Amino acid sequence: MNILEEIVVRKRTEVAGAKRNTPVSELEASPFFKREIISLKSSIEQRHSPAIIAEFKRRSPSKGEINSRVKPAQIAKDYQNAGVTAMSVLTDTVSFGGATHDLIMARQQVNIPLLRKDFMIDPYQIIEAKAIGADAILLIAACLSPNQLKELAQTAQQYGLDVLMEVHSQAELESHLNKYVSIVGVNNRNLKTFDVSIDTSLKLAELIPNEFVKISESGLKSAKEIVTLHKVGYQGFLIGETFMKSSDPGKSCQEFLQSIDQLLNPKATL
Repeated sequence: MNILEEIVVRKRTEVAGAKRNTPVSELEASPFFKREIISLKSSIEQRHSPAIIAEFKRRSPSKGEINSRVKPAQIAKDYQNAGVTAMSVLTDTVSFGGATHDLIMARQQVNIPLLRKDFMIDPYQIIEAKAIGADAILLIAACLSPNQLKELAQTAQQYGLDVLMEVHSQAELESHLNKYVSIVGVNNRNLKTFDVSIDTSLKLAELIPNEFVKISESGLKSAKEIVTLHKVGYQGFLIGETFMKSSDPGKSCQEFLQSIDQLLNPKATL
């Protein structure tokens, strides 16, 4: 099995345990469950400038430990104050050092859309996402069959959550895209080699139908890259490591946003 297949097997065991410990009825009783969803799709569409989705993650399979010292509540406030459009929170424990509690802590601090980023394979996780305060979920095409992804996306839509479908190739885009997806994210990281190149996003830009919001993910390190991708149709940009590796992710994020603004509006900075 490859890494993703191993993760899916592990995730099935985790979800089975979660179902035993916390039944759906308990999730539906969460105070967050009845809150009004803040649409990630609409929040991105309403911006004329690049929409930054800043991520909270402690570690990753490709980079190992990134930042274990910071707290999600503080980072959420700092990201919102920096002016991000939304925030992504890793809730997978084994691969990313995250937890559902991280998203709960962030939700209590901010009023921007929150994306639950995890390996979603079961409708239970969608109900759980709403119960912990998420506004959108991630569905990874490489982890799911086209039918599985469509069914999960439909379930998410029924619960009012936006769906970000992540693809790594043209083949995944063509086989998995469906009407229940709100946003298409192109991951610039090669899952086999972990190499990163924005060429992946550049190649797929024209292939994503315009009715879907387009975002680029992974390995985005410079304002110049953001502007380049924005010009070919990407509206949103999911950025994690670039901010999280800093001792002050909020400040790093703010400076990054300022750099984008300076490139887009050079006369305003004179």
